[in-house]
Amino acid sequence: MAESHKKVLFKYYSTYLEEVVSETMWAEIIDLEKGYFKLDNIPFFGPLIATDDIFRAEFDENEKVFLHKETIEHSGNSIIQVLILEKEFDKEIIIEKLKSINCISESLNDTFLAVEIIKDVDYSIVKSLLNEYEKLSVIEFAEPCLSDKHRTDLLKN
Repeated sequence: MAESHKKVLFKYYSTYLEEVVSETMWAEIIDLEKGYFKLDNIPFFGPLIATDDIFRAEFDENEKVFLHKETIEHSGNSIIQVLILEKEFDKEIIIEKLKSINCISESLNDTFLAVEIIKDVDYSIVKSLLNEYEKLSVIEFAEPCLSDKHRTDLLKN
């Protein structure tokens, strides 16, 4: 992985944590000289970037790592965050339901997960699933990085 990928540092304000956070993620090298990369991780805390987005990063001498500067091209993928509110609820139930509609997720801990919605998935289906659980007070969810394509999915229905 190290040959074709680099770890890149992202710094941004997290509305979830209500503070500036640093998150290190793997990115595929597109053009190292120009500092172009493609995100190969699901972000946890919600920078305005999604998996497969192309971005520019510069090597930071203080941090000794590549630092995200700007997103250049959006993939059409989206990232949402899910917070499990109900103590006894098994988060694997939601993870499996999301997987069945082609959405993969990564868990930060027992109560927080980040979900990748790829461009081809109809977001209205995902949102109706999440809304059901939210109405039952099982979860809360946020949409820190919703692509234009997925915003359009919501308008169609």
